[in-house]
Amino acid sequence: MGLVTSSASTNNHNLYFSKDELAKILNLYSKGVSSGEWKDYAIDFNKNNAFFYIFKHSLAAPECILNKSLEMKKRKIFYKLKSKNHDKKYENLDTLLSSLNRKIFKILE
Repeated sequence: MGLVTSSASTNNHNLYFSKDELAKILNLYSKGVSSGEWKDYAIDFNKNNAFFYIFKHSLAAPECILNKSLEMKKRKIFYKLKSKNHDKKYENLDTLLSSLNRKIFKILE
């Protein structure tokens, strides 16, 4: 019986959302679902980006996109929020989520 080891061809080199980051994003997403604003989401990863797409309808284009990106020149992670009339870069996820919370949900009960 041989040992199972990870190889260089696996997805170990992709950029992902951490467990804490995903919990924060899903917490905000669940508020949007409960208020009727959002219906679906998707997650995508590649070498330098992790995306969280939020949809108003399952078959529509994304209402907004949360992007965690690694800038190769600076070797630093940035977060971006893209929506119909908003495209901004943030230093951390908490600032992005609070901005999205204010813009999308005026009053949260």
